[in-house]
Amino acid sequence: MLLTRRQKWQLEKIQAERIARANKASDNFEESTLNSDKAQIGLVITRYGQRLLVKAKSSKLYQCTARRNIDLSVAGDQVIFQITQSNQGIVTALLKRNNQLHRAHKLIAANINQLWLVVAIEPYYQFELIDRYLVVAENAKLPINIMVNKIELAGDIEHIKSDFSMYENIGYSVNYLSVKEQINIDQFKTRLNNKTHIFLGQSGVGKSSLINELIPNLNLRINEISKKSKLGKHATTNTTLYHIPSGGNLIDSPGVREFQLNKLTNQEILSGFKEFKPLINACKFRNCAHINEPKCAIKSAVKSGEIQKKRYQSYLALVSA
Repeated sequence: MLLTRRQKWQLEKIQAERIARANKASDNFEESTLNSDKAQIGLVITRYGQRLLVKAKSSKLYQCTARRNIDLSVAGDQVIFQITQSNQGIVTALLKRNNQLHRAHKLIAANINQLWLVVAIEPYYQFELIDRYLVVAENAKLPINIMVNKIELAGDIEHIKSDFSMYENIGYSVNYLSVKEQINIDQFKTRLNNKTHIFLGQSGVGKSSLINELIPNLNLRINEISKKSKLGKHATTNTTLYHIPSGGNLIDSPGVREFQLNKLTNQEILSGFKEFKPLINACKFRNCAHINEPKCAIKSAVKSGEIQKKRYQSYLALVSA
């Protein structure tokens, strides 16, 4: 049923009032324990069907359902919920998201502080694939860093660092580590503190090994979430938020790890190369495709070395795909 403009306004007003009350209750959380009939802010850990597992500020997990007029919530969402007499919860409002991640037009996670593109020495990294992931992240306005795993297999680490210097030069952080040899693992863990992360990348680059390194008791956490949410085997395939013992949170599921890259328009590809942006309107022709046109500012920048030739070649490959 379609809502009128007035009905939408009324729903938004009700949600805003609930959020304001819950924020006030949340501010007083340290001083007093909330009564069961008081609204509070919670973090969505996972979802299956119409059921949610929500973590309260006390760290206690509650199985919840959402009211019908509440938008679909996913792992990483912050919600307002109330505890019922049966010690379950009812979600009454969804707080505004900072960002969200979609896969095949399906919402899968929200409020992500950092995406990590995991690549490896084996299978050997491909610049076109790396650039495609970066383009998707740029268009979704999600911050993304690069992680080069399995560096113990590198015959010449300086050559590897030279390859990835073009990404560092345009503002991407590149981290080199080895889960197998425990190289730079502790330093990497400190970068995860107080943030919510997602790992992306093709199969075989070591995402599962890295996740098991960060969360050694992951199977126990999966069992705990299965028991609390009564999701059973589905908890191993659902998008789920886990706390990293050394600090930070990880949103994970096999579907997220093997993130499928959607078909991109030429305009999305262009806007996803962030070093191109300052030059897009400097070309002679307003509709310049930056391929064969004369007096193209981007092609001139490639010729002068201002833009890396490998990046431009990735652009050409993506727009012609």
